[in-house]
Amino acid sequence: MWSYGFVQRALVGGALIAVTCSLLSFFVVVRRLAFVGMGISHAAFGGVALGLAAGVDPVLSAGGSCALVALGIGWLSRKGRVHEDTVIGILFVSAMALGVVLVRVANAYNLDLMSYLFGSILALSWSDVALIAAIGFLALLYEMLFFKELLFLSFDRETAIASGLPVLAVDYGFLVMLSLVIVVSIKLVGIILVSALLVIPAAAGMQLSRNYRGVMAVSALAGLASVLLGLYVSFHYDLASGAAIVLVLFALFLLSFLASPRRVYVRRRQAGG
Repeated sequence: MWSYGFVQRALVGGALIAVTCSLLSFFVVVRRLAFVGMGISHAAFGGVALGLAAGVDPVLSAGGSCALVALGIGWLSRKGRVHEDTVIGILFVSAMALGVVLVRVANAYNLDLMSYLFGSILALSWSDVALIAAIGFLALLYEMLFFKELLFLSFDRETAIASGLPVLAVDYGFLVMLSLVIVVSIKLVGIILVSALLVIPAAAGMQLSRNYRGVMAVSALAGLASVLLGLYVSFHYDLASGAAIVLVLFALFLLSFLASPRRVYVRRRQAGG
């Protein structure tokens, strides 16, 4: 199967986005932004519908939509004194409702829309892979440049603010990078499942490691393994590739949970050995 061009493109593109999402997932989980990722990814539906209705590239319209929603979450939760999960719920359902209206108006119930909802990794072109690589590079470059600041904010936000750290700039930058990564990830697993890539890898890593380096290493390995095994399973058993990748990722989380040193029976076995 690996000799087919479409499988090679899927593998390269999937590996790139899996590593990017897996490394970002550490901060998504530590900062408890899982619901933010879900809200941004589902808000992309409105942007995709707008692109299909207006004849614009849905990836561009979805990118703009996600960025606006991400910034809106940050701005409203601070300036409007509304709790973050409330803001996400408001923007999430509003963007979804707008998408439904636009799809109906444009009569855009077609396979293109379904591919954005559930992913179409096997339909990736090399230009899609190049876009994924570019966005992934920018996101990881941002994470590298502001890693200390992000780590500081994740564990001691009050002290970070008091020390004069540019909290708002770092927060908004992370949200924008997250929204762009979500947009390119939609091609991989779709709007509905994309949040799994931003949560499960780090959750698995935290089961097996107690320091951030170990968590990020396990996260990246879990993301890569899920793409490789997910593509293999979907190809040989004729399953939806995006769903197969997420299910493999979930299976890896379960294995990490069962093998975690935090489990009493694992500690007992290690002590007995």
